[in-house]
Amino acid sequence: MALTHMWIHSTSVLSKCLKPHVAPCLLWGFHFADYCSSSLQKSVTLSGKAPSQGKTEENLQGHHQREVALDIMSPEEKPEISFDKAIIDEIKDHFRRLKVDIVNHWIGPEGRPLHEVLLEQAKVVWQFRGKEDLDKWMVTSDKTIGGRSEVFLKMGKNNQSALLYGTLSSEPPQDGENSSSGYCAMISRIPRGPFERKRSFDWSQFNTLYLRVRGDGRPWMVNIKEDTDLIQKKNQMYSYFLFTRGGPYWQEVKIPFSKFFFSNQGRIRDVQSQLLLDKISSIGFTLADKVDGPFFLEIDFIGVFNDPAHVEEFAYENSPELNPRLFK
Repeated sequence: MALTHMWIHSTSVLSKCLKPHVAPCLLWGFHFADYCSSSLQKSVTLSGKAPSQGKTEENLQGHHQREVALDIMSPEEKPEISFDKAIIDEIKDHFRRLKVDIVNHWIGPEGRPLHEVLLEQAKVVWQFRGKEDLDKWMVTSDKTIGGRSEVFLKMGKNNQSALLYGTLSSEPPQDGENSSSGYCAMISRIPRGPFERKRSFDWSQFNTLYLRVRGDGRPWMVNIKEDTDLIQKKNQMYSYFLFTRGGPYWQEVKIPFSKFFFSNQGRIRDVQSQLLLDKISSIGFTLADKVDGPFFLEIDFIGVFNDPAHVEEFAYENSPELNPRLFK
């Protein structure tokens, strides 16, 4: 009887409390109690975790935020491409480079005072310390005519040199047109100025080519080309031999410009002429010793040098029978 009386009394009290204007308050109170209990439970749980676990959650949250912050383009959006803007930017860049050239021309050769240039005894023209230095060169082989030689160019150890390597094959192509093959070459690109104007090197105050190389004992051909726009002279060059010792040691090579002989399409000409050092367009290295197999040539730098002990101006003679015009 006592339990029945208590149940009836509690039911009547609850029915009196649950009025229409009180029900929402009780509902909000239940939600607020759940929120407080969940927050209290979360704080207690986080406080009881190890520091490493807390950092892991922070990293995950940060990673999630970074993923959310990624700028993902929707398929409906299209990238803005303006060819007019690209052309205008290119023209502005060429005019900026032209302005720099004009200012350097008033200062002196290559933007340096004239007296400083005249007193210079040695000069590094090409060195290899990064990919931008390799971009100034290109490699080629007999693959252009159907051969099987391969040549590659990459940075050497610690980015302090350029490594030219590959495999030489003298097997002629099976095309019925070429009966000989077997060459690999490395050629410097022609420097360009504003508006793609060709530039040339002026080495007139130097008399010696200065190299620091390391090879495998093979003989190479060093080729120098003059700056010319004449089509009939595009295959003309001046060449001399570079003999590598092989082994792990570097060698410094000095080749006087007076020793370079004149050739056309790979053939030494009977009529020789002196190399004009004020209009140099490019330099190259060619391997064609007819020895099949792997090769390598490592180059530290390529420069020019003024050797006061070298007084020879031209090492080759021209007879009247070969070139009568020189003896009129």
